[in-house]
Amino acid sequence: MALLMKGNEAIAEAAIQAGCRLFYGYPITPSTEIPEYMAKKMKDAGGTYLQAESEVAAIYMVYGAGAVGERVMTGTSSPGFSLMQEGISYLFAAEIPSVIVDVMRGGPGLGGLGPTQADYFQLTKGGGHGDYHAMVLAPATVQEMVDLTKLSFDLADAYRNPVILAVDGILGQMMEPVEFPSYEGQKLEPKAWAASGAEGRPKNNIVSYYLTNEVGEAENRRWGQKMARIKATEQRFAEYQMADAEYAFVAFGTSSRITETAVDMLREEGIKAGLYRPITLWPFPEAGLAARLNQIKGWISIELSAGQMVEDVKLVVNGKAPVGFYGRQGGMTPEPEDIVTAFKAQLLGGVQA
Repeated sequence: MALLMKGNEAIAEAAIQAGCRLFYGYPITPSTEIPEYMAKKMKDAGGTYLQAESEVAAIYMVYGAGAVGERVMTGTSSPGFSLMQEGISYLFAAEIPSVIVDVMRGGPGLGGLGPTQADYFQLTKGGGHGDYHAMVLAPATVQEMVDLTKLSFDLADAYRNPVILAVDGILGQMMEPVEFPSYEGQKLEPKAWAASGAEGRPKNNIVSYYLTNEVGEAENRRWGQKMARIKATEQRFAEYQMADAEYAFVAFGTSSRITETAVDMLREEGIKAGLYRPITLWPFPEAGLAARLNQIKGWISIELSAGQMVEDVKLVVNGKAPVGFYGRQGGMTPEPEDIVTAFKAQLLGGVQA
């Protein structure tokens, strides 16, 4: 049965159904409904909700809970996500599965409360210190927020890696019909690697600090091999009207929903446009985009930012076709007509961004 739910609340319910029994966070608009929902529901689910004193404290509570093998999640918005970066780097180095939700809002700095996608660099290029990547999933509907939340917990356990759900502020606040099919993911079995000092069990230690450079390099190379496996096997994307497209938009999240309408408008004019939608922001789904290179005459990236994902698009296209960009900032969103105008000016007019 379909329920009408706000995106943030749908994420929280999906996490509970996926076996998350620990949530630590600090409320910040526009993600506050996530901790609110957890505060109401977690006790009845047999779990624990705790409001931390800050986002810094919350991410290290996630570290502790994940280190003993529990499914754990936190949720925040862009300024709070910035505060978590050191902890996320530690989560990766200690190989602690965890799920972090970033409901993006305007910046830099405190910014505003309007939606944005300007955390893309921070999400996909590391964020904290060191050579690492967290996996990043970007839903475009409330139903996908449910499905990808459950998937995030499975991927986190499968790779012993933090996974980030990247949601812009519109999706977090949007209400849509959503269904919760029975959870068919990984069985929540004891984790042999989990930290434990209890009698009769291995006394595992979870560390991310090495006293010799040789060991440090070996560990970095091992982590690099894991990231290479993720990049090879976990690229996800969706396409709209791409079968016969001659021009293609690239957009994710709310931007992709607006862009679908722009594609329809161009199709009505006889222009064969399509949409390539990344679902994984890291690994960026370059394989699917590369498969279209001989087909597409020009690309244009549509973002709620000054232009960040467009750099990854250009790397894949590698000069084989023009790559344009159109974006809005500070909480503003484009109209489909704005996207059509930008497309015609940049690609049909031969102007490259």
